[in-house]
Amino acid sequence: MSAPSYKPRHLPGLEGLRAVAALGVVLTHVAFQTGLDPRSVAGSLLARFDFFVPVFFALSAFLLWRNHHNDHDSATIGRYLLNRAGRIMPAYLACVIAVILLLPEAARLSGGQILANLTLTQIYVADGLAPGLTHLWSLSVEVAFYLALPLLALTVGRLPRRLRILVILGLAVLSLGWAWLPFVTAGPDVAAGIPNRQIWPVAYAPWFAVGMLAAEFSGRTPAWARRVLSVRWVWWWLALAAAWVAGQEWFGPVGLTHPEPAEFVRRVLAGTVFAFAVVVPEALAPGSRWLSSPVMQALGRWSYSIFLWHVAMLSLAFPLLGLNYFSGGFWPVLAVTLALTLPAAAASYVFLEEPGTRLVRAATRRRARAAESPA
Repeated sequence: MSAPSYKPRHLPGLEGLRAVAALGVVLTHVAFQTGLDPRSVAGSLLARFDFFVPVFFALSAFLLWRNHHNDHDSATIGRYLLNRAGRIMPAYLACVIAVILLLPEAARLSGGQILANLTLTQIYVADGLAPGLTHLWSLSVEVAFYLALPLLALTVGRLPRRLRILVILGLAVLSLGWAWLPFVTAGPDVAAGIPNRQIWPVAYAPWFAVGMLAAEFSGRTPAWARRVLSVRWVWWWLALAAAWVAGQEWFGPVGLTHPEPAEFVRRVLAGTVFAFAVVVPEALAPGSRWLSSPVMQALGRWSYSIFLWHVAMLSLAFPLLGLNYFSGGFWPVLAVTLALTLPAAAASYVFLEEPGTRLVRAATRRRARAAESPA
């Protein structure tokens, strides 16, 4: 007996993992902005909690590839794209507009920066990352994957399963050469109008490949593999070890120093290990009780909005506490940031995310019924 013949439609543990990922990103940003020493054990570990970004990428790739790799007709692809837009854009636009209008640091944004952030194209523009919105570079990358997924379904998705797996692996390996391409190493250079091409979507193919490959094994994981994946503490320790190693100065630059190609690739590979260790056990051997608890499920539902709003709320925590950036105060800044972010995220979910999703789903159902009805 190798595997069950079914794929669970809903995996509550993955919802809980979204909460863990969102809170991990909050921790890494609080640690950086309070000046936690990246050479300390805690500082080096928290500095690489930005590896929860590849966790988000792998989660999205797993769920979307599992559900949409067979989307081969225009109507199905159209519904998928509309549903993605309805899922992410209402809350995203509300966050961007609020930060631009209300955050003092964003008062001097240029028209180009504003347009780039409104259209999720900020990583393609020199100096496109705006105060209070810098973390949204990763959402720009993820949206590129959303847009590429139909093309992948029409090409890779048509292949036999074993060949699909080999092609996904091959594309991930090939992407590691991206950092060495001459037009990538030429930047970033704001004065010359050259954006940071190192962080363009193709560079992160291994992080998405983790989720896509897990999706290929969903519902057909061998029993021995499920037993190994069920030993959760081993995988969490592996993730923490990968983060700690990647946070050491000998592994690559800390802080905002632009990495050399080899340093960047090492960081991508470490993030791949981290994402695998966090996502794959719960995706292929689900059953974590604490991730499925009501609290983690609620935080998981709010996780997208937690991610959206936390940097703006973090910037408010410093004046509220009378602290300067990089002057310490990790715990009080974290407490205030969460106190501001969680209610904002809950409201964003209820009043923006849910209505946007419902409206788009209702529209796609009407279009489907109209297409099926006789002329």
